[in-house]
Amino acid sequence: MRLGVDVGGTKIEILALESGGREILRERVATPRDSYEAALRAIVELVQGAEEKLGRRGSVGLAIPGAISPFTGLVKNANSTNLIGFPLDQDLAAALKRPVRAENDANCFTLSEAADGAAAGADIVFGIIAGTGVGGGACVGGRVLRGAHSVTGEWGHNPLPSPSLHELEHAPPCYCGKRGCIETWCSGPAVAERYYRRTHKRISVPEIVERARNGESAAQLTLESLTDRLARSVATVVNILDPDVIVMGGGLSNIDQLYEDLPDFVQRYAFTTERHTRIVKAMHGDSSGVRGAAWLWREDEVEAALPG
Repeated sequence: MRLGVDVGGTKIEILALESGGREILRERVATPRDSYEAALRAIVELVQGAEEKLGRRGSVGLAIPGAISPFTGLVKNANSTNLIGFPLDQDLAAALKRPVRAENDANCFTLSEAADGAAAGADIVFGIIAGTGVGGGACVGGRVLRGAHSVTGEWGHNPLPSPSLHELEHAPPCYCGKRGCIETWCSGPAVAERYYRRTHKRISVPEIVERARNGESAAQLTLESLTDRLARSVATVVNILDPDVIVMGGGLSNIDQLYEDLPDFVQRYAFTTERHTRIVKAMHGDSSGVRGAAWLWREDEVEAALPG
């Protein structure tokens, strides 16, 4: 049995998978925000409770909203700030008396879709999460690419490629300290802001999509700009990684028109691709993070991961 735990800003979710990836348990609790110790205790209790209910032990994989530094072993770049600076995977391993594998939640999303989701069977998979922010992850041969600094897939903090003079002059500031990051142009809040600048009306992205469907020119122009900027950004990924499949998750992945328009636009900007890069919507949706955490242990590794 493999257990996956997804530590989010508002909830901690646990999932148990049997051989072949069949789900046999799923539970969640609110994420404690008062202290690191409380968050650690909540994870331990979820794992122990799941094992008591199922009557067996499992390997443990962890999806976190940040990364484990390969240099210090401590959590970094996490939006759940009470985790930053602590050795979460090591402390959890000590409490559960078994090894624990931890990865960034975008990496887990990508691994889940590569293992038994929308990109099952593909060798090179790039996962895009485009919602409140823009992140990503990469898998090759069913394994996560972490990178020397644990930032593989953080394409949202690359600058927008091939910017126009207007885009250069109006590059929005990013929380990372730079300006004009892909995230500041291609996230959900960025799309809503672009629409507001055209109309002086603040509405949600789903409302913008609906208005575009009904023929409103401001909404259509907003989505056309998103498609073009997203395509320029994706083309740089294609030029470097050349993935078999790109899987999209997050709120913007629900814009169906993207799957029709993006492949042509990406091919236009990418370097001499002979065929369209496949761009598909995630199969497991919001469950991909916790499923990917479970998949951090292959089936043939589970026995070695169990407590002695």
